[in-house]
This record gives sequence, structure tokens and C-alpha cells, in this order.
Amino acid sequence: MDNYDVIVIGGGISGLMSALTLSKHGKKVLVLEKRSGVGGNCNSYNVDGFQVDTGVHAITHLRTGPLRRLMDQYFDYIPVFLDHGKYHIRTNKGLFKLPSNLKEFAKFDVLPKMDRLLLSQAITKAVTQTTFGVDLSAQSVLDYLPKGLSHDSLDFIDAVSYSLSGKSMKETSVHRILAGSSFMRESVPENFWEDEEVAKSYLELITDHLTGSQVREHLSVLSRLTTNNIGYAQAYPRKGLKAFLNAVLYSLPETVEIKTSSKVSRINTEDGAVKEVVTPEGIYDADVVVYTGFAKELPLIMDNLPTSYLKDLENIVLTLSMTIWIGLDAKLPEFDYIGSEIWFKPRAYWAMPISNYEASIAPKGKQLVGFTFVVDESIPLNEDKKLMYQTILGAIPGIEDHIEMVHYQVTIPEKAAVTIDGYFAEIRSPIRNLYIAGTDADNRSMGITRAGYSVLELLKVMRNDHHIE
Repeated sequence: MDNYDVIVIGGGISGLMSALTLSKHGKKVLVLEKRSGVGGNCNSYNVDGFQVDTGVHAITHLRTGPLRRLMDQYFDYIPVFLDHGKYHIRTNKGLFKLPSNLKEFAKFDVLPKMDRLLLSQAITKAVTQTTFGVDLSAQSVLDYLPKGLSHDSLDFIDAVSYSLSGKSMKETSVHRILAGSSFMRESVPENFWEDEEVAKSYLELITDHLTGSQVREHLSVLSRLTTNNIGYAQAYPRKGLKAFLNAVLYSLPETVEIKTSSKVSRINTEDGAVKEVVTPEGIYDADVVVYTGFAKELPLIMDNLPTSYLKDLENIVLTLSMTIWIGLDAKLPEFDYIGSEIWFKPRAYWAMPISNYEASIAPKGKQLVGFTFVVDESIPLNEDKKLMYQTILGAIPGIEDHIEMVHYQVTIPEKAAVTIDGYFAEIRSPIRNLYIAGTDADNRSMGITRAGYSVLELLKVMRNDHHIE
């Protein structure tokens, strides 16, 4: 029986960053991954000479967000990041820059003029309310919208909701839209061990309890109504998504051991605390277990979880997505840009020509574009798959003549979707010394950035519990 200070269950990017950071705090760590390789959704691989990522990714909050703090303090190797560029809207008339602020929105001719006026008023109201302490995380976008909007505007808002939460505007919160569009910026202080002081309510303002930094933050948020940039501090890693994974792997010290093809069958407890982790090949003792698999599936490998906790885990909402990678025999003028695009008509997609960032991702003279859709689970997947593909052909006339590679991926992009009723697991579980990390343990941002938030919270909680210094 082998002994470790910490066992990390799951070798996705959340598990690997957990192992890296804890090892830098002097812990001997074992990572158990059920698949034959590590990285999870943070990976790249070759298909017919094209290097595809696991889904379409734009890494966010790189200036002051969680990944910046983790890289600065724990990584030995830092990937090179390339500016994401602009977000676009594709219509039958071509590409239009996605508006980031009220000034740009006023000129966004894709939507009717009256709709733009109504939506500008709604955005102003939402930003102002949030700035002064009104919680809009339980307010659905649909319920917040003004009446009388056109079908085009409703389709547009629905597509943006799907791209930011994986769910429709009926299930997506107003707060998620504001945060995802950079009106509300979820920064991490340089000393991330301490919570950043923020204003809680309008009452503090009128009672003169705001500090100077809080007043500046209020004014900064309100100023974004006219100056906001959706692509603020967003990037794509040079050499593809696997470059970020490799930076983590290269930074791991010898005190981290990774075992792949090692599926955990049981977490055993004793006196209300974790005791050991069981796999087909052996039993491992550890003082601490960090579980980074699907929190929703934790009851499959554990007994004696409280009934209330089981009910909470059942309320975690999942979203299924499909990414269609299209390899083109030439660089098309339709994709002659740096950035990404949204098609907001029925079967909305988010697309990114990633070979524009790094030519080696596609064979010389060719181009690789990824199109990510949210799966419509009300119809058979094969039927929806055909609808998605036809959407691409309809949105970009003539593309079919240049397609030489098509590759489909079905993934769960985050282990929990940010919805008005969805649950997110707490870092500290009801079982002593069992912690949860990953994209279902923090609801901020998306993808790898959200994983980074959860790892920072894990470190703070474990330090409070005296497991690390």
C-alpha cells in the first residue's frame, strides 16, 4: 500500500493544476486518471495533418485573472499567448464586429434601431444595478428583457446566452451575460490568499462607507458602458491548446506521480474522514483527497454522503456540445481575420479559425476552423449533427467546395452549466479532508479559466484547514 500526502482524482486540467500547486507547497501528490492520457478538455491532437483542439477555446481574464496568478506563482514554464482579436457576428450579409459597449451597439445595424435602443436601456440598468449591489445571478435574461423585441434580437440574445452558459436565455442569468461580456470583470488580487474588498450595496455608498478603491471600481464599471471591450485580456496559446497543458506538465516536480488508465472505484472513509482510494490495481492511503471528476458522479464511488448533499449534486446542470472541425484546402477570405464569430440564427454556433493564430496547426496553405454548437438533446444526436453541418454550409456559401477534412467532437465543456437554478459544489465537501475542484466547483468565467478559479479557491480552503502553509 502506497502513501501520499494528497491524492488527486482526475487528470484533467483542474486535477493537474491542483497537483502542481499542492506539490509546490511541499506535498507528495498522486494523480489518478481513468483515461489513457491526461489533460481532459485542455488538449490537442492530429487529424489528417490538422491539429485540432478539444473544443473551441478562448482563454479569458489573462491580465488579472486566476491563470495569471497561478502561472506567476507556480508555473516553471509559461506558454506564449496570442491576442484573441475581435468577436464577430456572421449574417447572410457578411461579418460584423460584435458590439462591446453602448456606442458600438447604437451602430449595430444587424438589429432593428428600436431594439438597439431598448436593449441599451436594459444593459445600462443591469450594469448600474449590479454595480450598486443588486444580485442578478438568479434573474433570467428572458425575464429581464424589455417587451416588443424582434425575432432577430431574441435569436441574437439567445445565441449569446448559449455561448456564455451553454443554456438558453430562459436559463441564463443576467449576471452571467454581464460577466461574460466583460462589463463585470472578475479579477483576482495579486495576493490571492486574501479576498478582495468590494462594495456590497448602494447603502454603503450613501452612508459614505466606501473606500477610495471601491469608488474607483464603481466608476470603472459604469465607464465600461461606453468603453468596454469584450475581448479584453483574452488570448489563444501559440502552438494550440496543448501548449497550456504542456506548460503544466513541464512544471510538475518529481513529487507528483501520474497514473493513467487508473479508474477509482471507491473512496473509503473512517470516522467521517477520507481514509483511502481504491482502484483495480491497488489501494492508496492519503491524508487528503482532491476530487476533480464530475461532482455529480461522486455518489457512485462513495457511501454515507448526507442526503441533503446528494440532492444538491443532483441539481448540477450539464450541457452537451459538439464541435465540428473543418479542414480547408485553402485560406478562405470569409475567415481572413483574427478572432472568432457567432452565427445567431437557429442552430447557433461559435467558430474560430485557429490556424490564423499559428500556421503550423494546418498544412501549408490550408486552414482549420472549429465550429462549436450546443447539442439539442430533444432530438437524436445524428439528426442534430446533420443540422449543424448544414448550418455551416448555409452560413458560409461555397465552403463545401474547399472542405477536405471533417472531424466531430462531442464533449461536456464544463462539468456544470451556469444557470439560474443550477448547483455548484462547494470546495470543502461534507467528508473531512475530501475537497472538490474543477468547473463544477466555481461558477466564474468558463473552461480553463474557471478551472483556475477553483484551484485558487482550493488552495485558500486547504490553507484555512491547515493542510498547507
